Amino acid sequence: MTDDLIATARAWADADPHAGDRAEIEALLASGDTAELGRRFAGPLTFGTAGLRGPLRAGPAGMNAAVVTRAAAGLARHLADAGHAGGGVVIGYDARRRSDEFAHISAAVLAGAGFAVQVLPKALPTPVLSFAVRHLGCAAGIMVTASHNPPDDNGYKVYLGDGAQLVPPADRSIEAAIAAVGPAREVPLSDDWLTLGDDVQVDYVAAVVDALEPARVPPRGDLVVAYTAMHGVGAETTRVVFAAAGLTPPQSVPEQDSPDPAFPTVAFPNPEEPGATDLLKALAERIGADVAIAEDPDADRCAVVCGGRQLTGDEVGALLADWLLRRGVRGTYASSLVSGSLMHVIAQAAGQPSAETPTGFKWIIRAGSDQVPLVYGYEEALGYAVTPTVARDKDGISAALAVALLAAKLKAEGRTLLDRLDELAQEHGLFVTGQLSVRVEDLSLISDAMARLRARPPATLLGRPVQYADLALQDPPVDAVRLLGDGVRVIVRPSGTEPKLKAYLETVVPVHEDAGLIAARGRGEDELDQLRTEMSAALVL
Repeated sequence: MTDDLIATARAWADADPHAGDRAEIEALLASGDTAELGRRFAGPLTFGTAGLRGPLRAGPAGMNAAVVTRAAAGLARHLADAGHAGGGVVIGYDARRRSDEFAHISAAVLAGAGFAVQVLPKALPTPVLSFAVRHLGCAAGIMVTASHNPPDDNGYKVYLGDGAQLVPPADRSIEAAIAAVGPAREVPLSDDWLTLGDDVQVDYVAAVVDALEPARVPPRGDLVVAYTAMHGVGAETTRVVFAAAGLTPPQSVPEQDSPDPAFPTVAFPNPEEPGATDLLKALAERIGADVAIAEDPDADRCAVVCGGRQLTGDEVGALLADWLLRRGVRGTYASSLVSGSLMHVIAQAAGQPSAETPTGFKWIIRAGSDQVPLVYGYEEALGYAVTPTVARDKDGISAALAVALLAAKLKAEGRTLLDRLDELAQEHGLFVTGQLSVRVEDLSLISDAMARLRARPPATLLGRPVQYADLALQDPPVDAVRLLGDGVRVIVRPSGTEPKLKAYLETVVPVHEDAGLIAARGRGEDELDQLRTEMSAALVL
């Protein structure tokens, strides 16, 4: 164990305001665990796609009381420097371990810095916090959540006064302000902050329902919806939204309905992960559900199952865009660059503009203009903004309501979500999307793979010539590579929230009247498999 590491760890422990976290570092010092101390002090957590996010553990490379104290102090300094000294800050939290504690630490730090701080009254979905920022006229908002990360993680999302997640250069400014904060134990604190009542949640529900206007086409009362909150905080708010819209309440997976930070029934609390929606699918089959809906633990994402099949994020993204367009919703339709192309084709056919943005809702939500505002945005990772005037972020609750309203309309016509997807394929071609995703322990493997791909990009995919583009050279720069050819597209990028390298694959298959959808699907899946094989070889992982 080096003298520098020992000195750094002891100084951190001396400044740590939390007895339990301090004891963790002291125990590592006493045991001489060089490897673990090295991990804890390898460097501070940085603001990524979703602010701070990391494992619950003591030290600068984890989520703990000292890190949260310094983050809140850095945010206070940034807001003051930006002219918002003494302004309002609203704080929310989910039901993960220590989320309420971190929210209250943040409140004490910001109140100590002279801000007017309000804290949501209980563990609530992230979209409620995003809504609250503008609804309460605040300068900023904080949501303590790790969304769909593993159980041992937590996180810290920052929203600016426009209700959207921060973007550069605000993230770098906050990071610099955090680095300049003195010892965490010396940060001034105050208990002069308020706990809100249920009014914000009530107002959020009303705003979502008003925005989606279910009364325009009263939903059928016989729609059967299966639902899971995936051990998160979405169940109560989702049920209230459904009731306010005139829908029969969804029937919940009982084992997953109440918040549980251990997430005992899933390997990863992420509806994208294999097996995560197995209990939901079983419930849907038992009750004969027309549609089944899963939200992730902070309810900002939404997965959809119909006919026993989980739809891809791109399929749901296209269905919701198509539904809004057919309802006459005019404006900008946006998606991230790693999402599929079908939404853009549908929007173009309807005479509406569409935009492709860098990955992350902090960019999607800023698409459009004052003249042609954003009316819908989505990302393939199950994030949808169907009511961007309500929450300026992805919102799994409003998306769940939109899916149910669409399913109810289709049921009244004797059709399902799958039937509408078939119709879209016949109109525009079959857009088949998928992923090649590799989780690593050593992050250098990701940077090495990206370097190899940039040095030797494939000239062909599926036997077709493809053009290479390094998206790190665009403005804003994105650490990604695009390969584009006739009916084939691949985007490769590191994940912004997990230690993964992802290749986003798409092939477009014509649907011929003589061969039909069955043949097109078979060809599409074959081409996806071939793309996975070719990209695995190109990445050498």
